[in-house]
Amino acid sequence: MPVTLRSTPWHWLYRLLLRMYPRRFAAVALLLASVGLYGVISSLVRQRTREIGIRLAFGAADHSIMRLIVGQGLVLAGLGIALGLVAAFGVTRVMGNLLFGVTATDPITFGVLAVLLVVVTTAACYLPAKRAMDVDPMVALKSD
Repeated sequence: MPVTLRSTPWHWLYRLLLRMYPRRFAAVALLLASVGLYGVISSLVRQRTREIGIRLAFGAADHSIMRLIVGQGLVLAGLGIALGLVAAFGVTRVMGNLLFGVTATDPITFGVLAVLLVVVTTAACYLPAKRAMDVDPMVALKSD
């Protein structure tokens, strides 16, 4: 009788790792994307402190500053999602043989991931936007 993987005592560990590693990889990728986006938006807010101070000095509402910063992050995310979808559809022929239980162009998967990325983007942009709303116009104008 030939020895197969199913008859080994380590089969349960092999199956567990096959189920866990893709999830962990996806979680780490999502975390890195959100931290990177937070860093980019935070840097852009820091560079635009004077502009935001002028807007606040002229009477801009807090929600307009929030919409400006979060909107900028959502534009970046939209471009990333669009490019990612194009690239994902481009490699579906290669990946089609590696997927089980789902088609390579599963619209539900693509849709859920796009929505998830928009939610993560909004969360990553919230802290820099909140910090931008707390800018004192006089301090921002005197900084140069």
